[in-house]
Amino acid sequence: MHSETIRSVQSYLRITAAKFHETERVGPFLAMFDPESDYCGCNYAIPDFGAVPTEDEVARLTEAFRRRGRVPNLDFLREAVPAAEAVLVQCGYTPERGLPFMICTPEQVVERPKPAGISLVVPKTVDEFRKMIRAQNVAFGEADPDEHVDPFPSQLSGESTSVMAVAENGEVVGGGVATGIIDGASEIQGIAVIAEYRSRGIAGAMAEYLTREAHARGARSVFLIPALGQREPVYGPVGFKTVAESVRLSLV
Repeated sequence: MHSETIRSVQSYLRITAAKFHETERVGPFLAMFDPESDYCGCNYAIPDFGAVPTEDEVARLTEAFRRRGRVPNLDFLREAVPAAEAVLVQCGYTPERGLPFMICTPEQVVERPKPAGISLVVPKTVDEFRKMIRAQNVAFGEADPDEHVDPFPSQLSGESTSVMAVAENGEVVGGGVATGIIDGASEIQGIAVIAEYRSRGIAGAMAEYLTREAHARGARSVFLIPALGQREPVYGPVGFKTVAESVRLSLV
């Protein structure tokens, strides 16, 4: 079952990234480039599921990045392409980090207690979305945006599912999103709670809500990449389990 789930998530990552990038097929790699930015997180390649690249194919991939003035860079699930990393390392690429991928299938979801004094509300108006986005940004330690920050089109269209945590005084204290479903997979993103309301089970409650909604909309696999320290205490009790690791390799 994990192999099918990992294949689904890998497919989601490729399709989603290709929507917002210029792409080039190089052997078993799909390379994606941002013409406006040379930031590594915006320029990277993902290999095909189960690919075993040759050194010649890696060399051609490297040249595709160099030709655009970009650092050769790959980002993929280690378990989806178990043979690729060794070939890339042999060609001079260096692994930079590994991040856990947590998956929750429909039968794994665990009901969480409702946080006292908190309501989970689905934002519908632009003003509600702006309040949710502000709470997320503040919770992540980012600059407090003004009231004119607009939601993503996918949020307004209903392609993705959003939920916000509202305190009894009406203050929006957190939020999160489940992305639209691609190849049976949906990603939980941006779950955040402002500092004064943490450790009350709010993040877990939002994760449960979004996970159930994504499954109800047809997702077979719901996944997330937890923030540091959140893997077991926040998402484990909801039913998420670590089944894969994301790895990034680059060639300076």
